[in-house]
Amino acid sequence: MEMNKLDILAFGAHPDDIELGCGGTLIAHAQMGKKIGLIDLTLGELGTRGTPEIRLQEAQDAARIMGAAARENLRMADGYFKNDEEHQRRVIQIIRKYKPEVVLCNAPSDRHPDHGRGSALVVEAAFLSGLRKIETQENGTTQEAWRPKAVYRYVQFYDLQPSFLVDISPVMDEKIAAYQAHKSQFYDPQSQEPATLISQPGFLENIKGRARYFGQYIHAEYAEGFIADNYLGVNSLFDLKTVF
Repeated sequence: MEMNKLDILAFGAHPDDIELGCGGTLIAHAQMGKKIGLIDLTLGELGTRGTPEIRLQEAQDAARIMGAAARENLRMADGYFKNDEEHQRRVIQIIRKYKPEVVLCNAPSDRHPDHGRGSALVVEAAFLSGLRKIETQENGTTQEAWRPKAVYRYVQFYDLQPSFLVDISPVMDEKIAAYQAHKSQFYDPQSQEPATLISQPGFLENIKGRARYFGQYIHAEYAEGFIADNYLGVNSLFDLKTVF
């Protein structure tokens, strides 16, 4: 089972959420030698563009670009999954399977209601995963309880206040390549599918603009923002990067 163990496990309600919200952070840590994994809650089957089959392939293409050790799709119902015991147990099984030190998940509230609901689902499941009296199995074997050391939520569409920022300047090109692997969802002048908010030609610049905005606060060209529900600690004041 330890062969599966990951350092960071990122969850997204839809197949491109992770790339857009925290793709740079994951790529940066993968390049540091950390093992990263991605879990999509749904196939994004209600999305205006693409099909579930196309989106599955695009997700795997993006995972390779990011250097992920694993990517799975839990095939929950897009738009209709719930934060209840059934769905929590499915997330608990995945957390216990991969035993991550850190979990990343959707923003606590956002334009798409799946994002906030998915965020709450993962946060609650991450805590419950540490309770030994909740029993789950994988391939007929009882899983050990496991609780990650931290859960952080990545900033998405809404302009939420981050608790901390991660410098992604060296890997911005890889982040762009990872979310552009979701070709059905983003700008394609040859596409005959209906236009959406994220398929507009200027969307890429919006993503870069948000990253530049965050980056200026830590003397970086680009950064991604995360929300922590608990206090953060450092060993030295000199570990902190900020602009005065």
